[in-house]
Amino acid sequence: MAYKHTNSKGVTYYLNSKDVTLRGGKTQTIYYFSKDERPEGIDDVPAGMQVNENPRNGFLTVSRKK
Repeated sequence: MAYKHTNSKGVTYYLNSKDVTLRGGKTQTIYYFSKDERPEGIDDVPAGMQVNENPRNGFLTVSRKK
């Protein structure tokens, strides 16, 4: 079951991850939220990362802990 987070507007989002290849050939993992559960879903927020919410529109992002 994928990690889910409900924002302040009451909308539930599911956390997903994907490995992408950058222009220089380096691979990087990106994290994104979707309104539906997907096969790319991950079970928990990665270590050292936190979920942030934009207070104006409720958009969720994942960033490194400060």
